Amino acid sequence: MEKDDLTYKIIGCAIKVHNTMGPGFQEVIYQRCLAIELGRAGLAFHREQEQTVYYDGIEVGTRRADFVVEEKVVVELKAIVNLEDVNIAQAKNYTVAYDFSLGLLFNFGSQSLQYKLLFNPKYHPNPHSDNPKIR
Repeated sequence: MEKDDLTYKIIGCAIKVHNTMGPGFQEVIYQRCLAIELGRAGLAFHREQEQTVYYDGIEVGTRRADFVVEEKVVVELKAIVNLEDVNIAQAKNYTVAYDFSLGLLFNFGSQSLQYKLLFNPKYHPNPHSDNPKIR
């Protein structure tokens, strides 16, 4: 699936932050910088918007994604050497918990900006999956 206009703009903002700041800062610094760039791009967003998490219809806690942009895309930031599967799983779970079709995961800690476009299986089913819950 191709990136849409919104995810393209968000990725552009993240690239500008990484090109300006480089790796080596704490995640919160990149979060503040990305907030500046999202605002400059005219995008509406919330930082650390809390979302309730349910298990089988029962509230079990809350999570906070770094950004919710235009009430459409959940954005999670990392500042680590390399993204790992656990980071991707966390960001994908946020995408599902917030019930958005798309999510973005950025890693500002590597020499080059790393990012992953994440899909909520509810909106983007995998017809080749053996798991009936994600078809």
